[in-house]
Amino acid sequence: MNKFVYPVLLTEDEDGGFVVTFPDLPEAITQGDTIEQALNEAADCLEEAIALRIDDQLDIPQPSLSNTGEYLVPVPIQTALKAALYLAMREHKMTQVQLASILNIGEQEVKNMLDPHYDTKLSIIEKTLTALGKRIELQITAS
Repeated sequence: MNKFVYPVLLTEDEDGGFVVTFPDLPEAITQGDTIEQALNEAADCLEEAIALRIDDQLDIPQPSLSNTGEYLVPVPIQTALKAALYLAMREHKMTQVQLASILNIGEQEVKNMLDPHYDTKLSIIEKTLTALGKRIELQITAS
């Protein structure tokens, strides 16, 4: 099971703002003047870090458990679903061409499904994940 909620650490800087770091994604660093702004920036930074890992065909680590003083930041839903698809393809050692053949669609459609900046319909991603033996489960929690 893949989870897409990552712990972040906010460290107060010398100007009274906050530096945001992700223990699981060392390349993801941002900042904000307030805690609220820092967490908003963290969400954007996290989305871009996951998108870059997909684009660069790198591993996407499972989130570690949060420690005292850390906040939890979710990956936006569309990006999380695309990351889940990317990870399922890696698990099956499947290329984009192979997936396109299984789904009887063009390779460009698969590329679009994996592109975090391309708006893909949820039903298409769900159908594709199902073809790879995965299903989507949604969990809503209090913030």
